[in-house]
Amino acid sequence: MENKQTYFGEIGSGIKTLCTGLKITLKEYFTPKSTEQYPENRKTTLHVAKRHRGRLVFKRNEDGTYKCTACTLCEKTCPNGTIKIQTQMVEVDGKKKRQLVDYQYDLGDCMFCQLCTNACNFDAIEFTNDFENSVFDRGSLVLHLDKEVYQGGSLPQLIEGGAPLEIGKFNTKTK
Repeated sequence: MENKQTYFGEIGSGIKTLCTGLKITLKEYFTPKSTEQYPENRKTTLHVAKRHRGRLVFKRNEDGTYKCTACTLCEKTCPNGTIKIQTQMVEVDGKKKRQLVDYQYDLGDCMFCQLCTNACNFDAIEFTNDFENSVFDRGSLVLHLDKEVYQGGSLPQLIEGGAPLEIGKFNTKTK
């Protein structure tokens, strides 16, 4: 089929389309805007879902020791090599036993797929919902989980989800 519209008809159609776009733009320009006040008011109103995967941490026993037995299942299931485990064989009571030397986790390369936590038979690692992990140096995203004791994020009650979720109410300021 051939377009049978005239030259001036096409110009009129173009102007009509332009006016439709400008009408939407002007309507949005004059509607009141709401702005999320982050990071100023994040401690009182920020809600993070408990199931959000923010960073990997070791689970600890009551006495502070970690549950990891250095079985390396998490390292083997990690699809992009984010976890690197170093072990050594030690003799305990006449039996050889594998001991964890270093548990290296690269937060910058992690896909947060949770395959490592699913593969762990000893429930030794878990993802927390701590999402504020930005740094200036990429090298500081490499964590040694066996040497650090995770005390929670920078927000109060972050592990429990942060501030209580209120449907329909936002931390906003109209400008």
